[in-house]
Amino acid sequence: MSSDSAQQSPISTVPPSELAIDCHIQVRLKPEGERLLLILPPIAEMPSAVSWSDLWEQLKHRLNGGDRFWQPYSRVHLMAGDQLLDALKLQAIADALNEVQLQLLRVYTSRRQTAVAAAAAGYSVEQQSPTYSLNQTPTQPPELLAEPLYLQMTVRSGVEIRHPGTIVILGDLNPGGTVVAAGDIFIWGSLRGVAHAGAGGNRSCRIMALKMEPTQLRIADAVARAPETPPTHFHPEVAYVTPEGIRIARASDFAKTHLLLNS
Repeated sequence: MSSDSAQQSPISTVPPSELAIDCHIQVRLKPEGERLLLILPPIAEMPSAVSWSDLWEQLKHRLNGGDRFWQPYSRVHLMAGDQLLDALKLQAIADALNEVQLQLLRVYTSRRQTAVAAAAAGYSVEQQSPTYSLNQTPTQPPELLAEPLYLQMTVRSGVEIRHPGTIVILGDLNPGGTVVAAGDIFIWGSLRGVAHAGAGGNRSCRIMALKMEPTQLRIADAVARAPETPPTHFHPEVAYVTPEGIRIARASDFAKTHLLLNS
């Protein structure tokens, strides 16, 4: 074959669009300590031709390939990013992981719908914001935090919910469950687990519950534990920070006091 003909031979028969997809759009599995990260590519970087079925095929290929570098029964943290995952997609991912002896434990997402679906399915959830993280010092005033996260569920033992704004739960927070919010926390039920409001350092945040029996309350850097002797009667109560630490008051009394102070 002459040099001229060799130069004219195509380097690859793969269309340029497919090359771009292979290079930039990948479902990844990454070990991190004792956990395994399942990372989905951001929607913003995905060509319009790439669908959820394409990502699903990539996931099955990663899980069923010959290179299984993980230990059996490793716990998986799903880094969903801005991918919109409903209950069916989350269940499909969990089932695929179970088939190769992996357990889906926690979901990180910037989408409210995904956070709600994951929490309702019983997974620990951390809703992330591109401009705010619970592990960073906040640079925005409280009114610019993420929109409130509303959940209608019971937060069971072992489940943790994190959100860069206010969390409202229509249900109970059971012992062993944890709720962490950069804003306020409202539990329209029994609060018997761990609640941490103002997680970014905002001491003006509050925790309210219809029945306050916490394992631990935290507001910013202030910490309080439940009294050794539980009350015999329960009323809706509010926990807030004073110079002496966290105090708990009846919701009705708290509202009257603060209305007078602010009038």
